[in-house]
Order: sequence, then C-alpha cells, then structure tokens
Amino acid sequence: MHIAKNTVISLDVELSDIWGNTIQRSEEPVQYLHGGYGNIFPAAEAALEGRGVKDRVEVRLEPGEAFGDYDENLLRVEPRSRFPEALEIGMRFEGAAGDEDLIFTVTDIAEDKVVLDANHPLAGMAIKFSCTVVGARPATEVLNAIPAEELPDVVEQLVRAHEAGQDLVKAALEIAAERETPTEIPETAAAA
Repeated sequence: MHIAKNTVISLDVELSDIWGNTIQRSEEPVQYLHGGYGNIFPAAEAALEGRGVKDRVEVRLEPGEAFGDYDENLLRVEPRSRFPEALEIGMRFEGAAGDEDLIFTVTDIAEDKVVLDANHPLAGMAIKFSCTVVGARPATEVLNAIPAEELPDVVEQLVRAHEAGQDLVKAALEIAAERETPTEIPETAAAA
C-alpha cells in the first residue's frame, strides 16, 4: 500500500542534528494520520507521499519547518523566592505568556534569580528527520468496534472537537488512529 490521504502510517523515526548526531530515536513505531492533518512535520509528510512499507525517507528541516525559530521573548528571569526550595535545572513550570499558557523549563539558577525558557529544546536548530515506513493501512480500517467502555470518552472527545469548530470526520479519524481501534466509516465521509 502506498501512502496517501487518510492512511494511518507507522514509522521508525530518528531525529539528528545536521552533522548526524542522534538527538532522539523512537523506541516503538510512531503513528500518524496522513493527509495534512498537522500530525507530522509538513515537509516530512510531503516526502512520504506515495511511498510504501520499508521505504526510507530523510528530510532536512530548517528551524521554521521543525520546532520553530528560537524566540528570545520566551525567556524569563524571575525572583528565586517565587519557586519551591527544592529547585533544579530542567524542572518545568506552567506559566502564561500573553494569552498563551506555556511550559517553562528552568535553564539556570543564580543567587536570587531563576532563568526560565518556554522555547522547545530544539527551537532554532536545523534537524535531519529520518524514518522508515513500517506500516500503512487505510484509516477506514481503523475506526470499527470501539469497546463499549471507551464510548463515553470517544463521545466526549468528539463533542470537544465539535465545540472547537473542528471537522468531525477528521477528529474521528485522529481519535481512531490514536486508539488503533478498527471502525468502518462510509467511504464518502472518509473522502471528505
């Protein structure tokens, strides 16, 4: 099967810097719903289009195509007194930046100040996205027979998606892909 819109794809993924130093490797296959749903870097998704199982793809992603440019506005220096006594570099705290709630990481502690950074750890870096396709199946095979005990949770997720103005077919496909639960949906709806 070739990768196309509304296909559930399983990938073995490795991220490395542009010199080939491994940053992260998936321990188990990563799954996503192919078709422009925002579940994978767009440049990687474009490179995977039309590929098949066992194909290997490598894509260089510039910062804006990966984890974003480094934004100095997401750095904060706060008084040490605002934090718990047991504070270490790497600890994370939730905080607001304008209208957005963000997760800030402690990057430095000096005397009476704490430096916090809400940038992704890989922000500002060009990376190499390498993957091998280990599985591909139509999304319509993913959606059939959700166990009765899971139905309330699925319905709640769909209601939230509807309230947020999301396409319900897209939301159902994404929920099913996450659950790996087979459920038939009409082919006309899957093509929408």
